[in-house]
Amino acid sequence: MNTLITFIIPVRHQANSKDWVKLKANLTQTIASVASQTNPNWRAVIVANEGADLPLAPEGFEVVRVSFPPNEMYEQQGHDKEAFYDAVRLDKGRRVIKGMLHVRDTTFYMVVDDDDFVSNRLVNYVAQNQNANGWKISEGYVWGDGGKLLYIHRDFANFCGTSLIIRSSLYDLPGSFETASSEYVKTMLGSHVKIGKILADKGTPLASLPFRGAVYRVGHAGAHSKSPTLIKMYLLNRSIILKPFKLLRNLMSMRFVSSTIRKDYFGL
Repeated sequence: MNTLITFIIPVRHQANSKDWVKLKANLTQTIASVASQTNPNWRAVIVANEGADLPLAPEGFEVVRVSFPPNEMYEQQGHDKEAFYDAVRLDKGRRVIKGMLHVRDTTFYMVVDDDDFVSNRLVNYVAQNQNANGWKISEGYVWGDGGKLLYIHRDFANFCGTSLIIRSSLYDLPGSFETASSEYVKTMLGSHVKIGKILADKGTPLASLPFRGAVYRVGHAGAHSKSPTLIKMYLLNRSIILKPFKLLRNLMSMRFVSSTIRKDYFGL
């Protein structure tokens, strides 16, 4: 029986993590978020290196172990910008394709970064709209790690990797990992930015999800994006303060982390 949606959670090589204890704690929270779906027709695959210490996961989760070496260009410092991004996309994409090939019998895939959160309504919405090509999360939340505020981001799909739900057949997955070209892996699986246009150009565009489908965590020590705190990103920085209308707009986009939001996204 086909699973409706499979969540793929790629985890970096342990040698690329400055704080594995923090990564594991964040992953535990991501697992709780995914597991809180109101519709049970889902699976999740965590892809991690051999030897990586992972949290226990509830029913519905599987672990695929890989033996990829650490990404030598995991940090941008000292590397060409394009080469850095290329290496990150290849490393992430290889993990994603391993997870997808492990679960082919699914109608949709969603890649979820190992420190983000998803709405508990996702699977149920997909179940009610199964003929779609998929969705991009146009509007989502940005959350400062451990904070009490969220920011509504209105271009979420171009900002966060946890932002696409795509019909599995549209990936045109290869027969095996070995036959997948590096360009395919980087473009279709290692980046969330290019695939929307690729699919649109093929005549299979993604729709916009009609609700805020995910939460992007920022401001924690293990964040690969080196993101600042939420307040510094959207309120207390020079480029914002010097633009009063933008500052006001950002203030109006702030929300408190209510009990309803905790239940809907954080699995609490």
